[in-house]
Amino acid sequence: MGSNLGDSLGYLEKSLEQLQQTPQIQVISHSKWYKTKAVGPPQPDYLNGCAILQVQLTPHELLKRLLEIEQQFGRSRDEYWGPRTLDLDLLLYGNIILNSSTLQIPHPRLSQRAFVLVPLAEIVPDWIEPISGKTIKELLDSLNNNSL
Repeated sequence: MGSNLGDSLGYLEKSLEQLQQTPQIQVISHSKWYKTKAVGPPQPDYLNGCAILQVQLTPHELLKRLLEIEQQFGRSRDEYWGPRTLDLDLLLYGNIILNSSTLQIPHPRLSQRAFVLVPLAEIVPDWIEPISGKTIKELLDSLNNNSL
């Protein structure tokens, strides 16, 4: 979850409410919000965090709902990796590995991004990323060690 335009904190909090109000989704927990530098073209810093959801939707149905919520908060896709009011990425879905034209699970850059791994490790450090077989904490530790 991320935002760097407008009322970022409000958008993130309200998007959690939208998820919770979806009948097939229950928000189990979420991380605190982290201020992070943007990846891509020059733009404002982001607020990023992660949430654990219990869902009764397929991965593609969940992605559709995430995109609908993004649109409710004014998300536009004008510039690749550009600034956004709201960005809701589907990072993991149980231990599923999926590679379709519209969705890749685990998220293809999950293990390369501290702004994802830090909040994810806060709430599920022992969750195993199914491609590498490593825990989220191990992926974060590896990322930190490689950046020294």
